[in-house]
Amino acid sequence: QVQLVESGGGLVQAGGSLRLSCAGTGRTFSNFHVGWFRQAPGKEREFAAAITWRGKTYYSDSVKGRFTISRDNAKNTAYLQMHSLKPEDTAVYYCAAGTSAWYATPSSYDYWGQGTQVTVSS
Repeated sequence: QVQLVESGGGLVQAGGSLRLSCAGTGRTFSNFHVGWFRQAPGKEREFAAAITWRGKTYYSDSVKGRFTISRDNAKNTAYLQMHSLKPEDTAVYYCAAGTSAWYATPSSYDYWGQGTQVTVSS
């Protein structure tokens, strides 16, 4: 089992920045790929970014160039640095851990955090 806890969400003005954290406990965090997903009201959960256990990164087109995913395995923590935030980035952000190579697919992940709300005002 891996327990994931997200933090760092909040209210920010358009153009601002936030850094989300995903702290993992339980099984060896460094063995897992980590993904960040987001879900806006009335919409399906969508892929934002992922980082493999080796550190290779992937981004959706909607966040590429504005968001950066990273991880610190010594701290069992993954991060999502978000810059140039837009109102359409408003959503609950979830981190997930898994071993599948289908990084952009929610069903590929085995463990999920409870989510953290990000609200971007215009």
